[in-house]
Parts: sequence; structure tokens; C-alpha cells
Amino acid sequence: MPPGEESEESQRPLLNRVQDSEEDLAEETAYDSSEKVVIVGIDDADFGDWSNTPPFSWKKLWLFTGPGFLMSIAFLDPGNLEGDLQAGAIAGYSLLWLLMWATAMGLLVQLLSARLGVATGKHLAELCRDEYPKWARMVLWVMAELALIGADIQEVIGSAIALKILSNGVLPLWSGVIITAFDCFIFLFLENYGVRKLEAVFAVLIATMAISFAWMFGETKPSGTELLLGILIPKLSSKTVQQAVGVVGCIIMPHNVFLHSALVQSREVDHNKKGRVQEALNYYSIESTVALIVSFGINLFVTTVFAKGFYGTEQASNIGLLNAGQYLQEKYGGGLFPILYIWGIGLLAAGQSSTITGTYAGQFIMGGFLNLRLKKWIRALITRSCAIVPTMIVALVFDTSEDTLDVMNEWLNVLQSIQIPFALIPLLCLVSKEQIMGAFKIGPVLKVVAWLVAVLVMVINGYLLVDFFSSEVNAINFSPWLPFLSSKRLSNTGN
Repeated sequence: MPPGEESEESQRPLLNRVQDSEEDLAEETAYDSSEKVVIVGIDDADFGDWSNTPPFSWKKLWLFTGPGFLMSIAFLDPGNLEGDLQAGAIAGYSLLWLLMWATAMGLLVQLLSARLGVATGKHLAELCRDEYPKWARMVLWVMAELALIGADIQEVIGSAIALKILSNGVLPLWSGVIITAFDCFIFLFLENYGVRKLEAVFAVLIATMAISFAWMFGETKPSGTELLLGILIPKLSSKTVQQAVGVVGCIIMPHNVFLHSALVQSREVDHNKKGRVQEALNYYSIESTVALIVSFGINLFVTTVFAKGFYGTEQASNIGLLNAGQYLQEKYGGGLFPILYIWGIGLLAAGQSSTITGTYAGQFIMGGFLNLRLKKWIRALITRSCAIVPTMIVALVFDTSEDTLDVMNEWLNVLQSIQIPFALIPLLCLVSKEQIMGAFKIGPVLKVVAWLVAVLVMVINGYLLVDFFSSEVNAINFSPWLPFLSSKRLSNTGN
């Protein structure tokens, strides 16, 4: 077969998936054509060879900017912030290098997700529905929904904690959960004004986080030298293994892998022109990298603030989302604007932005796996209800105790860890198949690197599972002996 024919044949499966046949029109899609941002024709007047990639354009980069920042919010949700503050308080500056490399691994996974969405014109949930038998796609759907619900509970609870802080304790957790539940209607309202307006709101929320935590960084004045050494010199001790596992484990969120492959379809890309597809991949790679650099900076601020204030102190092992603001207030006092409220504002922005993106992800996951052609408000209501009902139960049960809330967070982290392979393995399998990706399948080197990263992440999360369940089993086995040991100790004292 001549080289030209082989090249054309290798691209055909890709193009077949985006043609508007009657069957395609009957399927659920991430975005209708009327909702997409049009980029065709911008700075293209002198470019005629679409087998090659057009030259770089700042205007096009601006139009492609958005999906990566929405994706980056999963790196800044309340669960990540709690992991940051605990890593800083217990390990000091020593795990900053791991935070940087974990973010880099997360970037690789998200770029593969974006590549899948751009090259095929379908997102991960839709491709799982098309490529796998019914039993397999139903298992993947259930796992994706469980991962989303687990993440959403942490995000909603984070928002509720922020509201409790900002209201001086007037609003209990359950009322904050109810208030946060209505963010799906805010999301639907904003979505009616177009994708770019929605992305602008998320940009404001990310900027709010950046300003809040940068302000805290400026107030507490962490050591610049120790910060640089923490980033450049890898350190890990037996005392900080659990925090290290937490730093890596909370970076890759299963629902975010599904989300990013759908978000990139918000731009109109002509899949009949290879240069157009490659151009989109290039711009999405740039904007996603910038977005995760910003998220790394925000996580860095949080980690170093708590490293400066609480590393080596008695409070270090007791700090969590619920009491972090109070500890900061006691340590650093009021100032121009009380640090407690700065923390509360940043936490609220993190919680609200991540719950709205969770609603967004839920729509794509449900619509993609089940091919449901429901109105957006109905899908948003179903997605939000799946998370709010268990969250309300959690808020009512755990509102009175910080310890029980920490236990709940540990179980939710375990839930997330179990779900990770059910998102990563399908992604890597699909993005490696020429029948799916055509000319844009990943090469052998990238494939090996991607699988190494995936295996590393799964092993680390497997360690978290083993460690958690072994400690639970030990606690169960040891607890019946406590009364006996206590009485024995008392009798020995009496003798």
C-alpha cells in the first residue's frame, strides 16, 4: 500500500467519529454546535496547507483558554487544601518537591484526556459507551458516579465550613450544605450566557483563591530559602509517608479525567483538517500547563503558610479544614483584615468552584455513559441530588465532632483511591488505539511514560488503602482488650 493511502486510512476512524450522520445526531453530545466558541478564520488568511499546523497566534490562544482552568479547579478543591495544610503542618517544607512532581503527573494525565476529546470529537464517557460491552460500561459508570459523589461531599462540606467561618459560627454545617446545593442553579443560569461567561466566573473564583492565599503567605512570611530547598531537594522520612501519599493521591481526581475530555469540545475544531486538530492540541497544552502552574502556586502558598506556623508544634497533628482558620487566628491575630476571614474566603471560593465543576462533570458522565438526552436543568438536578442527600446526612451526623469529620474524610479519600483505575486505565487504553485516535494516538515513549505514571499513582493509592484498612483492623482487634488491659493495669498499681 502506498504511504499516502496508509496515512489517509489511519486518519479515517478519527474522521468517521465526527461526521454528522443520522446516528450521531441522535446521540448525546457535550456541546451543541450553537454553544461552541468559533475559532475558524482567525489569523488564517495567508494559510492554505491544512495538513500542517498554522503558526502561533496570541488571539487564538486567548480563545482556546478556559477549559484548562476549569480542569485545574479539581487541583484546588477543599480536599486538596486539607492535604496541603496537613503536609505543611506535619512535614514542613520537605514535601514541596513532591507537590511539584505530583502536579506534573496530573498535567500529563489531563493532557491525555484533552487529546482524546479533541482528536475523536467525543469525551471519555461517550467513548467508553461506544467501545466497551454493556456490563463493562455500567461498571465504569457506577464507579465514576461514586467517585463524583465522594468528591462532591468533600467539596460541599468545604463550602459549608467556609460559610460557618465567615458567619462566625451562626450557620451550622447543614445550613451551609443547603446554601451550597443551590450552586447548580447558579451554574445553569451562567451557562445560558455562553461558555466564555461561565469560564470568566471560574477565572474570578481562581483569582479569589490566589489573592486570599497569597495574602496569607505575605502575612505569615514563610522562609524563602526553605521553600526553594523544599522544591529542589527531595526528602522523605517514615514520619511523613502518610502526608506524601496524601499529596500524590489527591492530585488525580477520577471525575476530572472525564471532565477535561468534554470541556475541550467547547471550541469548534474542523476535524477534516489535521492541522486544525494539532493546532487545538497545541493551544490546549499551553493553557492547561499555565492553569496548573497557577494551581501549583496556590497549593504552595497553603502548604508553606502552615509549615511556617505549625511545623514542629503540638497542634500540627490536629489541624484540619474545620479548625485551620481558628488556629491561624490564634497564631497570627487580626491585622488589617483577620486571617481567619481571609482563609474563609479562599476556602469558600475553592468549595464553590469545585462543586459547580462537579455538577458539570456529572452531566457529562451521566449523559455520556447512558446517552440521556435530558434537559440540562434536569440532569443538573439529578447530579446535584445524588451528592447533596448523602452530604446532608454527613453534615447532620458529623457537625458536632471534628474527629468524626476527619474519619469521614479518610473514608472518602479511600473511596477516591478505589475509583482511580476505573478512569485511568480506559483513558490510556483508548488514547493508545489507532482505530480511535487515528494519526493522533500517543507514541511508544509517551505511552510508556503514561503507564508508569498511572501505575505509580495506583500503587501509591493502593498503599493508602492497605494502610487505612490495616489500621482499622488493628483498632477493631485491639478495642475488646482495652477494658481488660485497663483493669490489669489498675490491679498491678494496687499491688
